[in-house]
This record gives sequence, structure tokens and C-alpha cells, in this order.
Amino acid sequence: MSDKTILPRAETLTCNKISDFEEISAGDRKLRLYILSPTLVRFRYASSDIWQRDFSYAIAKTDHPKTDYTVEVMENEVVINTGVIVIKIKAELSVTICDENGKIVLEDNGPVILNTHYENGTTTIRSSRKIHHGEHFYGLGDKPEHPDLRNHSYTLWGTDQYGFYRHTDPLYKSIPFYIGLHAHKAYGIFYDNTFRSYFDFGKTHHHECTTTFDGGEMNYYFIYGPEMIDVTRQYTLLTGTPEFPPLWALGYQQCKWSYSPESQLYEICDTFRKNEIPCDVIYLDIDYMDGFRCFTWDNEKFPNPKKMIADLREKGFKTVVIVDPGIKIDETYNIFNEGLENKYFCRKGEGGYISGKVWPGDCYFPDFTNPEVRKWWSGLFEDLIKDKGVKGVWNDMNEPALFEVPNKSFPNDVRHNFDGEECSHKKAHNVYGMQMARATYEGVKKFTYPERPFVITRSTYCGGQRYSSAWTGDNIASWDHLWISNVMTQRLSISGFSFVGSDVGGFIDSPSPELYVRWIQLATFHPFFRTHSSGDHGDQEPWSFGEEALAIVKKFIKIRYRFLPYIYSAFYQYVKEGTPMLRPIYMFDQHDMHTHYRADEVVHGDHVLYAPMLEEGLTSRSMFFPKGIWYHYFTHKSYKGGAEHRVDVALDSAPIFIKAGAVIPHFPEMNYVGEKPVMELELRVYYTPGTEKSMLYEDAGDGYEYLNGKCNVKHFYVKGDKKSVHISQQVTGNFKPSYSTYRLKLIGFPDAISAVFADGKSVTLEDENTAIVPQHFGGVDILF
Repeated sequence: MSDKTILPRAETLTCNKISDFEEISAGDRKLRLYILSPTLVRFRYASSDIWQRDFSYAIAKTDHPKTDYTVEVMENEVVINTGVIVIKIKAELSVTICDENGKIVLEDNGPVILNTHYENGTTTIRSSRKIHHGEHFYGLGDKPEHPDLRNHSYTLWGTDQYGFYRHTDPLYKSIPFYIGLHAHKAYGIFYDNTFRSYFDFGKTHHHECTTTFDGGEMNYYFIYGPEMIDVTRQYTLLTGTPEFPPLWALGYQQCKWSYSPESQLYEICDTFRKNEIPCDVIYLDIDYMDGFRCFTWDNEKFPNPKKMIADLREKGFKTVVIVDPGIKIDETYNIFNEGLENKYFCRKGEGGYISGKVWPGDCYFPDFTNPEVRKWWSGLFEDLIKDKGVKGVWNDMNEPALFEVPNKSFPNDVRHNFDGEECSHKKAHNVYGMQMARATYEGVKKFTYPERPFVITRSTYCGGQRYSSAWTGDNIASWDHLWISNVMTQRLSISGFSFVGSDVGGFIDSPSPELYVRWIQLATFHPFFRTHSSGDHGDQEPWSFGEEALAIVKKFIKIRYRFLPYIYSAFYQYVKEGTPMLRPIYMFDQHDMHTHYRADEVVHGDHVLYAPMLEEGLTSRSMFFPKGIWYHYFTHKSYKGGAEHRVDVALDSAPIFIKAGAVIPHFPEMNYVGEKPVMELELRVYYTPGTEKSMLYEDAGDGYEYLNGKCNVKHFYVKGDKKSVHISQQVTGNFKPSYSTYRLKLIGFPDAISAVFADGKSVTLEDENTAIVPQHFGGVDILF
């Protein structure tokens, strides 16, 4: 029997309000529209009255407030108006969406097409849309490509890609969400479909954007901005944000495959403290285990892990260990026996367990889509976390990855529970890593309480940010990979996954001293900041590259710790508002078309602009500055935005710029979070002749007292003119910080400062640009 393609015929449309959605019918074909807000609409298609189970691992927000909208039904068209967008559904159930002024934002290039392949019993679904003149596409997770996806095609299928390169596809993560931008207006499309998918942004047909899935249903969310940052905010809130991490998780982290035996771990940590290089986290890779068996210890290499972890904690180090999904087939191994007895492992279609070779040898693999298995897995962390004192867990190999098989993973006939609706691996593959991270998170949180959990994952799906941070995978020590790490962290951030970073210096091969220095400088503003390397290629600690490199690396890690209150505040915006921590300048300043093609420049939070140095020997680079005035962090030289400037960048410097009017909080220097109380908080105030708003979030840095109001949100409002600057502060919350004063560092002011007043009282200047004021001030006036 040949394949069959269902092409809809033109039918008279009907529209009925059913529960919380509008169901539009054209013969047997159905379209359900869920108006979740004036700018957020869900579309679900079916080719008959039979609908698939409405279930999602991705969606976190389900309590949408009621939205008023109008529906107009005509013979060949249904028009729905939300007050912000107008949705037009034609007779074949194709969709056109316009803004409030009638300008087309998105337009289908025809109906959704269902292909049934009788020879192999599979089904594919396909949608096609017109690409507008000058349209750009961004997002799609961890693609190691130029930010603009236009004229390229991609596959989403979590894949272990050791030593990937630019253009390698697919990679570890599967995030079927992208942003379109044309006529300076942005929209987003999120397909909540876990099957392997293919995105073609005009590569095959220049004016056609197509999306194809190897199964499931056509189920997508349309998100209208028109600001790009609002598209990401809505998508991130829809799929969920993480809880606040412990503050130490935003510090510097050191990892290697592998630090072993325990004497080497002590030596590494002692060297950090001897050299006064800040570091909060030390990692144990697979060699801490007994024969790579998860949840075990090699008693020869680590005879007393509980004491070792406690000793390191006394020095300020939190220990994170790796846990992979493969459970060694070993009848003397209690975890294997528990999984076998309770049938927790994944089975093949004919009934036997799927086995595969990974680090321990032949293994079985838990079915993390089974809630009972997730509960069992989470309970296994009691010994590591509660008894031994481990503070975080790192999930690797969870695409899932297998050795010695052509497709690097399970065969498609493997069965999964999928939370009560059994399915094949074709449907479960892309969520396997996410659900492993979920089970790990639940275990770490349970046994870490009352402290906060910390989890890191390699593979994930939409919504996985609720459970874990992530890194970009097995990269290479090369200048090209420095560029890739900058692009991938931006792309993941606008795709809902802000808590990300790369293996600083590269996991594979050895970086030159200059490359390692430049990578550290870039990663200073990546939310997840970790050096990781393969021991096969040499040492990669900060002191491994000579005295000059050590001094510079130490300088920038210290800068990271000074910026921690700013980074923590950006994380607050991410958690509460869905705002990406890393904002590419094409998002930060989308109305300037010159930003649409830029790949290097990034804004962290609201006010810090940075870019990498991408070639050996460079001591300057060109940068495009987005709107506003920007001050060089080190020289305080100002640059006008909306233009390209060449910037001098010596090896011991970096292109870091602060927006005019910003108030940037700085911690004092410290070797690890909590080493000493912060007795005075420095606020760096950058002059502006206009107005600017800044924000500071603070709490205890760990624990859950912030849920009971023991946290502060402080807003600083700066208003300047040619003779003065006024700073006002508004505070909400009940947290009592350890400091009582702010040290104001006044930067970029056009003339010498003549007087400073805090709440009307004169303040003596410490030097020409420094003043100490009470931390509870209402207003500060600076005259010059």
C-alpha cells in the first residue's frame, strides 16, 4: 500500500465555544483555539473527532486569566479579535495573524498536512508559513550557528556529539521554540511536540518556513510581542522558571575528568585558597564511583568521602558529583537489583530490557517518564546528599547516549510509560534527559532542604529549566569554540534557559594561555561559570598557564564575585518575570536593524554589555553599541550607542561596558560566597543626563525564608542634568542585610563633584568620587 497524504478540501466553517476553547470545524478536520491572553494563543489540530491526550511535560503555567475576545463566523473564514491581534482562519484551517493595525505578523502557506506512511506505520505532520521580506529567525536552543536561523535547516533530536563543531546538528537539547522578527515586530512559535522535528527557515524554498514532526499532533503556541524580550518572557513563564539557586552556584566552579584520588582534590582546593582565587564548587566526575556504578564510591580512592566533603566545606567548597542514567548490569549491585525487581528499566518492543554500553559496561536504563521510577530515583540521593554532604548533582549522558551503536541512542521500538500513556522511544527520546533531571532535582531538593538544590544537565526539552542548569556539552579548546560558546549561551537564554554556560577553555584538547584567559573573560558573565576539561589533554586550573595568565584569570574571577549581587538580581528577573539573563543586542535593541545580524555583543541583565575577543593576538576589536550611552568598565570612557566603535582591549582587559544611569551593586572581594559578612555594599553610579532605573534583589543567598518575605527588592531611580544627579530608592521586603551603608562610586560625571546630600543631610566625600550613605536612604543629591 502506498503512502497517503491528507490534503484538506475547502469546507464551510463552523465555530463552537466548548469549555475554554473555540473549536472550528471544516468537515472532519478540527482546530481548537485557546485564547490564553491577548498575545498568547494555542492551536491544536486533529483530522477527525478523535483527539490525542492533552498532556505536556513542557507547560508550567495553566492558570491563565480570562481574556475577552470577539468571534465573527463567515462561510469561508472565522475571525477572532483579542484586542491586540486578529486571527483569521480560512476554510482549509490555515491561519493568518495580524496586529491591531491590520499588518500581517504570521501567515500560513497552506493547511497543516498529515502524511501516513503505510509501509512502516508512521505518520508525519507538517506546517508551512510564508517568510516575509527581511524576516529574521532566532532561538531553537543550542544550535552552534550564527544567531539568525534564516536560510538554514535544523533537526531536534537529543544527540551526544563529542567534539562538535560549528554547524553540527542535531545536538544535546531539543527546544522547538523560535522567534520571528520582521518590520521591527517580534512573535514566537512554540511547538509542544516531543517527536523528532525538522525546521527549515527558507533553506529549501527561500520564502517558505516549514516544520515537520515524525508523529504526535500539530500543537503550537503563538506568542506576540511585539518586543522580542516580551516574546521570551511569555514563553519562559509558560514553560516555567527555576527556583532561586543558592548564591554559591553563581560563583566560580572547577571541574575535571577526573579529580582522583581524594589527595588530588585536597591539593586542588588548597591551591585555590593559597593563591586566593575565588572558587565555590569542586566536581567529582565518574572516577569517584566503584566501577562507574551510580550512587557508589571507590573506597580505595575515596576512603572517607563524608570527611573529605566536610573538610572541603570548611574551606568554602561545595562538592558536586556526576550521576549518569546507565545502571550497570550486576547482580551484586543493589540499585540494579531494585530496578530489576520493580521493573523500572526501559523495555524493548518485544518485551526484553534495552541494554547498552556506557561507562560501566553493559547497562539498563531507568524509564524516567514513569512517575514511580522518578520517585525511586529521587530517593537514591539520600546517601550522597543527606549522609555524605554532597551539595549538587550533575547529570550527563542523558540524551540518552549509548556507545557502539550507529544512532548513539536507544532504538525507536523501546517502550516508555510517558506518565500513564505508553509510547515508543520516538515520542519519549527528547524528554528523557529532562525527566532524569526532574527526578534528580526532586531528590536533591528533598535531601538538601532547608538549603536550595543545584542540578546541572546536558540534555533537556522545553520546560527543563524548571529543574536544572545546563552546559553546552563536549566542546573543544579552540577560538572557534569560544565564538560558539558565546552564541549558544545567548540562544539558550532567549529560548527560556538562562542558567547556562560552557566548559571554559574547552573540554577537548588544551587551550593556549591566551585562549584560556579570553574564555574566562567571556564566561565572567555567563550565569553558569565552570572550567571543565578532559584529563587526557593536560591540566586546566587557573594556575596551569603561567604567572601572567594566572594574574589575569584571578582578576576576572574576582570581578565575577564583585558582580554577584548584580547577577543574582538578573536571576531574580528571570525567575519572577521570565526575562532572559543574557540578552543579545538584536533583542536589546531590535528597532535598530544593524543589530539584527550581530552575533558577538550581549547585554547581561539590564545594564552590562560585553563581547568576546575571538582571535589570537588581538588587542582591539570593533563593537556595535546598542541605544544609550555606555561607559567602559575599566577606563570609564563613554561611547554613544547606535554606532560601531573600535575598542582597545589589552590581554588583561575585556570589552565590558555599563549603561549610563545604571546603579551597579558590587560585593567586596571574597574567596567564596559567605566567607565573610558584607559590611558595606558598593554601588557604582554611572552618570546620565537623562533617567534610568536599576534593581537590586537580596536575600540570605540560600534557604527558603525569602518565601516568607525575608527578601528585598530595591529600585534605584537616577535622574541627571548638567549640574546635578538625583538618586531615589524604593524598597519592598523585610530582609535585614549585614551591611548598613552604601559606598557610592560616582563614575562619568562631567565635572568635579562639589557636594553630596543624603535625605537632605550633607555627606563628606571620601575622595573625589566616593561617598558613604545610609543603606536605607530615600534620596541622594549629587551636585557638580
